[in-house]
Amino acid sequence: MDDAVLKIATETAWAVYRARHTDVDAFDSRRCLLERHLLRRKEECASEAQELASFGIAYLCRLPGDEC
Repeated sequence: MDDAVLKIATETAWAVYRARHTDVDAFDSRRCLLERHLLRRKEECASEAQELASFGIAYLCRLPGDEC
């Protein structure tokens, strides 16, 4: 998977998450957690940005609010 797919997936997941959680700042620490999570997952996933983004959205939704 190339870096462009990872970047698209990260941007998509982050945008969807922030649209659902309007109280989350654009520079929230969850963004960094998301990037690290997707970087680890990219070897396991197909090269589809949408699939990787869906893994990222699911990951963000599982994070407890007080962890960030």
